[in-house]
Amino acid sequence: MEQHKKSPPGSLGASLEYQPVELKFGTSGRRGEVVHLTQLEVYINAVAEMEYLLSLPKDEGGIRIGQNFYVGHDLRPSSTRFVPEQGGRGEIAQAIMTAVSDAGLRPVNLGAIPTPALAYYALLHGCGSIMVTGSHIPFDRNGYKTYSAKGELRKQDEEPVNARVDEVRSRVYGQPLVESKFNPNGMFKTGHVELPQVQTDWKQTYANRYYDFFCGTATGPASKPQRQCVLAGLRVLVYEHSAVGRDILADILMSFGADVVRAGRSEQFVPIDTENFDAHLAATIEKLAAEAWSKHGRIDAVVSTDGDSDRPLVIGVEPTHEPHAPCRIRFFGGDLVGMVTAEFLKPDAVVVPISCNDGIDLGPLRHVVQPKTRIGSPYVIAGMEQAHNLGWRAVCGFEANGGFLVGTDIHRDNGMLRALPTRDAVLPILCVLARARAEGVSLSELFTKLPPRFGKAALLKQFPRAKGRAIIHRLSPGKSEICDVFFVDGGLRCVAFNNQPLETTGEDKAQLGQIRSILSELFNSKLGFGPITRINYIDGVRIWFRNGDVAHVRPSGNADELRIYVVASTPERADAIADMAVREPDGILRQMERALI
Repeated sequence: MEQHKKSPPGSLGASLEYQPVELKFGTSGRRGEVVHLTQLEVYINAVAEMEYLLSLPKDEGGIRIGQNFYVGHDLRPSSTRFVPEQGGRGEIAQAIMTAVSDAGLRPVNLGAIPTPALAYYALLHGCGSIMVTGSHIPFDRNGYKTYSAKGELRKQDEEPVNARVDEVRSRVYGQPLVESKFNPNGMFKTGHVELPQVQTDWKQTYANRYYDFFCGTATGPASKPQRQCVLAGLRVLVYEHSAVGRDILADILMSFGADVVRAGRSEQFVPIDTENFDAHLAATIEKLAAEAWSKHGRIDAVVSTDGDSDRPLVIGVEPTHEPHAPCRIRFFGGDLVGMVTAEFLKPDAVVVPISCNDGIDLGPLRHVVQPKTRIGSPYVIAGMEQAHNLGWRAVCGFEANGGFLVGTDIHRDNGMLRALPTRDAVLPILCVLARARAEGVSLSELFTKLPPRFGKAALLKQFPRAKGRAIIHRLSPGKSEICDVFFVDGGLRCVAFNNQPLETTGEDKAQLGQIRSILSELFNSKLGFGPITRINYIDGVRIWFRNGDVAHVRPSGNADELRIYVVASTPERADAIADMAVREPDGILRQMERALI
């Protein structure tokens, strides 16, 4: 856009001594490399989003001048401090606070807080909020996520918000430099600024959400003895690393009666991706579990979250009876955790993205699963809203990364779980542990009750999104209406996004046959794949094989990563496909890159 070059002489825009890199609107807010996250860029986008929220009617999540506006942050250094090795950028939360104030709102600092806790607290108060976080993405990146008074910004908000950003950018760039808050380097002239005093009553509010559900609200606040029955007898290791919710998670587990062992705390930020459970992370956690087992005795589970604590990590621990390695761990993918949680909640409608493990279509949830959505919480939220509008009263959803969303209040026995239409990590952790304890089984035994379908996700990092989108384009049909292609009896059948049959021309069939041929060469029989029976285009390219394998290729929506989601009939086969896909330098995804770009 380079609007700064069009700014009048003597203005801030004309005086900038660097090339601005504009923040992009992604599925989880705005994110970018810290070296490009000037306070000026953050301020422009945040002001624009708040002005947009101020323009909305109240029933659409609109906010009003003078209202409280809640701000929280994760533990990334750049969230609250300047980072010399990132070009001196940082203090993003300070930029947000100033933007809130300049938009005519009252900024309230909730400090270091899980994203779902911030959203829940603000929603209960009917206010907007912003979370400064890069979630799980690499250390050299960061960003923020804005919530209206009703929840996450939706896809339909993207265009009007971006138009407002252009207006605010022009206005701020056009200010005379001498009058601007910013210097030519895009940072506040004031330099370092302390954040306002932290308000901490959110902790009890967030914890009460779970107490009210598990222990009941009919007789008032849940008593401590009641709570301690839920997880009594379980010893749980909390892998703390640098997750912002590490303390509140441990506190809630202990309040429910679990014997909590804390381990792996890090003051250096660790970008844990719960969707990419690689060998290094597995080795780290297995070592911590073995040390805890040797010191404390049996460990029933290891739990953790990603950086902003909206996505859970759930791991079973099993004895080996070997002195040097007393236990081994077993990772459970986020969609499996979601299935166990949803079965526990007993909703009448469940919404999941197309990337979800297809075991959901084979078990007890198959009767309540709604049409699959695109990948990303905004699409799951839209699906939950649609389900509620169709008359379903207990609606929830989850993603392959484990984040669990609740679209309506859900009642169970005497308890009531309040709606929280954004990803949450604490609820699925509690539901899995509570269900295992109630049924008197280990986590491994609990998850064995699910249909025998096993998922694995893997990715290539530092893979430009533009390149990933180009690959998907090359593997997609020219007719954009095509959602599903079924290859049967030597022919093919196409289905539209509304699940209606589509007429196809000879040209369509030839193109789809060529796409199938390309994919068959990449996912070939020498690697153990059967013939391709189906390709889905809801989001990326999802491929079904006759032998039961599923491979789903998709560029990340908010990071330079190319991801693959795998489903197979055994965990070993799922692991093998994921390894073959991301192996350097000649794995399936690299071969795909060379063949198609």
